[in-house]
Amino acid sequence: MTKTPPPQSQDELERQIAQQREELANTVDALQAKFDVKAKAKHKAGELRQQPVLVGGVAFAAIALVALVIWRRRR
Repeated sequence: MTKTPPPQSQDELERQIAQQREELANTVDALQAKFDVKAKAKHKAGELRQQPVLVGGVAFAAIALVALVIWRRRR
């Protein structure tokens, strides 16, 4: 935090308090967004739905890997 000079008047003190409250609220909001895992997961899932080629490629790779493992075990 930065040090601020002592307030010169009641109005100045109230202004500083309001500013500090706003900064604290912004910090709390940022921390809440950072640790909201559920919201991050939903956002990432939405991004992946926008890229059907990527999702299809990943699904194909997973199926191919499972098929390869099964084929190798049967040999």
